[in-house]
Amino acid sequence: MRFGPVPVAGALGAILAHREVAGDLVLSKGHVLTGSDLTALASAGYTQITVAQLDPGDVGEDTAAAVLAAALVGAAPGLRLGTAATGRVNVIADTPGLAALDAAALHALNRINPMITVATVPDLHRMDAGGLVATIKIIAYAVPQADLDAACAAGQGAIALHRPQIDRVALVETRAGRDLGDKGERSLRIRLDRLGVGFAGRDLVDHDSAAIAAALAACDAPLICILTGSATSDLHDTAPEALRQAGGEVLHFGMPVDPGNLLFIGALGGRPVIGLPGCARSPALNGADWVLERLLCGVAVTPDDIAAMGVGGLLKEIPSRPRPRRVAD
Repeated sequence: MRFGPVPVAGALGAILAHREVAGDLVLSKGHVLTGSDLTALASAGYTQITVAQLDPGDVGEDTAAAVLAAALVGAAPGLRLGTAATGRVNVIADTPGLAALDAAALHALNRINPMITVATVPDLHRMDAGGLVATIKIIAYAVPQADLDAACAAGQGAIALHRPQIDRVALVETRAGRDLGDKGERSLRIRLDRLGVGFAGRDLVDHDSAAIAAALAACDAPLICILTGSATSDLHDTAPEALRQAGGEVLHFGMPVDPGNLLFIGALGGRPVIGLPGCARSPALNGADWVLERLLCGVAVTPDDIAAMGVGGLLKEIPSRPRPRRVAD
């Protein structure tokens, strides 16, 4: 692509680089100049004008953006592409879910030509229906076909959406000598509603391993959350022991996310179980959100995954925390 000033008489079919006014005629940046445009510009006293002119093998910005967007998304369900305009195409979530991004592929794509760019939300970011997952922007008026082909190959299928795979979640909650009301249930319902997942009910039991184990054994929901009236403070505390008594296993306790440190994950009969931290009674973001959202969308959560949450895991303080990070001197 050639960019710069040219005589008005030689600008037919070129792309206007800047907004220009010729009498009553207003020509916008990016406009493809016609013969009548050039006549109007010459009549208004223009002798030269700054334009972009495509060379053989160049692809215009809108076409390039549309072709690249199609390669990035492919046939991934739950996503749709916006209409190409000014070199931009948006990737939009049609349903709730989590962004599924191949970061290495996108990094490679963005290194091919600085005029070819893809910007996205973070990987595994929760998306609402209608949310913007990514935007593809061709910065120049055109890019070489060879670079576009390389970008399409590098980013093929790199943008997708993890949609919810679990249809309902049950809550086992314990009493521990104080009335905690229904904050836990209300907050869990909010979290489930965001992803369109149903609530299978709440079983309120004594803070006792046998009582929790009985409730777990009787529950048929595909995912179970446990919220105890007294915080879980050890791998062998009341709730983890209850999961073992019910025939399940504890896979991991603790996470480097604050709020959310006192979370544990396990399994019962092939179904995931989450021991929620006390901060889950608040709808504010905490570590349990990241674990719950992934499991709901069929994304495995391993101890290594939880360990990796520490960078970026210092979240906003919530007013309800009994031990705030900062106390008065």
